[in-house]
Amino acid sequence: MMINNYHNKNILLVDDDESILTLIETILHKDGYSNILKACSGQDAVFLAKEKQPSLIILDIMLPDFDGFEICKKIREKSMAPIIFLSAKSEESDKLISYALGGDEYITKPFSPKELLARISAILKRQSYYENKCDADSVYIFGDFTLDFTKRMLLKSEEEVILTTKEYLLLEYMIINRNITLSKDKLLSSVWNIDYQGYDNTVMVHIHNLREKIEDDPSNPQFIRTVKGRGYIFVG
Repeated sequence: MMINNYHNKNILLVDDDESILTLIETILHKDGYSNILKACSGQDAVFLAKEKQPSLIILDIMLPDFDGFEICKKIREKSMAPIIFLSAKSEESDKLISYALGGDEYITKPFSPKELLARISAILKRQSYYENKCDADSVYIFGDFTLDFTKRMLLKSEEEVILTTKEYLLLEYMIINRNITLSKDKLLSSVWNIDYQGYDNTVMVHIHNLREKIEDDPSNPQFIRTVKGRGYIFVG
């Protein structure tokens, strides 16, 4: 079997159920993923996320010390690794909280191994695509800001501006497609990999948060502008 380059990336599994960890590890190994890290507690998860810098994190919500939402917030302070929430909690409110905190996907237990693999593959392929696409031009400068595609960070006058994973990916995607009007549906499918009705509020929230961080006057934005009835455009 041919192993794609993204199969060699570190994947961190976080769950207090050893049988779930073993099951997911087995599924990943059978599909060619070789670098699997495991944590049974929130404390271990935060430590491994910092020390090993995984390329993807699969995170349960209900853990013995911290819940997954708290862990996500702690990880987001230092890491932009994509996070897939894997949880028995199926309420829409839990899913919306996970996206608001910077989660990338939300899969409910019991889960389909094929669906989990498909979500993992989509995230890592998309990650590799953007990494390759940005190699030629490793930075983009606008106003006082520099977006470093290689380091995946935003700088303002050499000081880092802290972004969540989704804020960074949204900004990166809009910059790559600058001066093009992008609909909410296009942003949801390209950045969040979802097309569910009713999730357009997610885009609005993230656009608002980005404007608060990069615009001198968020109510009269210079860079991320609204195109009434059509979506948003990054002007640069």
